[in-house]
Amino acid sequence: MAASNGERITKKAFGWAARDSSGVLSPFHFNRRETGEKDVTFKVLYSGICHTDLHMIKNDWGISLYPLVPGHELVGVVTEVGSKVQKFQVGDKVGVGYLVGSCNSCDSCVNDLENYCAKIIPTCSAEYHDGTTTYGGFSDLMVADEHFVFRIPDNLPLDATAPLLCAGITVYSPLRHFGLDKPGTHVGIVGLGGLGHLAVKFAKAMGAKVTVISTSPSKKVEAIEHLGADSFLASRDQDQLLAATSTMDGIIDTVSAVHPLLPLLGLLKSQGKLIMVGAPDKPLELPVFPLLLGRKMVAGTVTGGMKETQEMIDFAAKHNITSQIEVIPMDYVNTAMERLKKGDVRYRFVIDVGQTLNS
Repeated sequence: MAASNGERITKKAFGWAARDSSGVLSPFHFNRRETGEKDVTFKVLYSGICHTDLHMIKNDWGISLYPLVPGHELVGVVTEVGSKVQKFQVGDKVGVGYLVGSCNSCDSCVNDLENYCAKIIPTCSAEYHDGTTTYGGFSDLMVADEHFVFRIPDNLPLDATAPLLCAGITVYSPLRHFGLDKPGTHVGIVGLGGLGHLAVKFAKAMGAKVTVISTSPSKKVEAIEHLGADSFLASRDQDQLLAATSTMDGIIDTVSAVHPLLPLLGLLKSQGKLIMVGAPDKPLELPVFPLLLGRKMVAGTVTGGMKETQEMIDFAAKHNITSQIEVIPMDYVNTAMERLKKGDVRYRFVIDVGQTLNS
């Protein structure tokens, strides 16, 4: 919304930002746009920390725009709505995930797959339609088009729901799309971290038989007794892998480190599907013969469209699915990033923005 003299009307905002590829976050005053006619403005109460945030603050992918306010798992309470907003009102519990914009006209957008739009606008470190830079959830308030805002059901706690907006939809979407959501389907989950632990919860709620596959045998008790998995495979134990050959309908691979795919392909039944949702920073070796001999598939998927993400949130509310989190104050965020880099979190950091962001 523009002022009569041509200057943009803005809201004062405050958060924490990285200024360069050192990735060090510190207090940052900035501006957000005023609430447009289709915009929802909300007070941010919690923001999850995703591994993508760590990559972005350090410019690991060469696309970061500084200063950079991370955070694409943000939830809070609506404080203002535009005149043409239909889905939300002041006081509603809401959230925003990985994206705040798309072209709205391509095949992907028309088919509720905005996440695959070629002109996707991520929630942080991207250029918005009006030419401004997008800033994420490590901040006191958010302004977003209502199409990219999600309703949070009252029975879901806001803090433990925040990670669903990225980690949750990232594993829910492939389970649904690739038909791994049918009762009795045998699903393998590779990695028991922020994505993996939610994949176990969603797959079990869908009625699947779930096997966790991990390099850490110590996670067996956690996987089976606390998360409800049916079985556990230590991925470096050749005897265990051999015994489980050709038993799985599909595998969701959440690991972002370089790792071998051949053992995973061996676990699949003929016509099985290995779905990649982790993002290793180096190419993985893909042996073709196991694909040919078993008509097997290797596919990838990222986040989800708006319709599917709301569906995921509602499914989580129905089945009481939330992320296991460690809530931290804003001034602990740099330490949290260092711990995240080492994998030292069970299973997701969430910043208590509402109580600990002090300007």
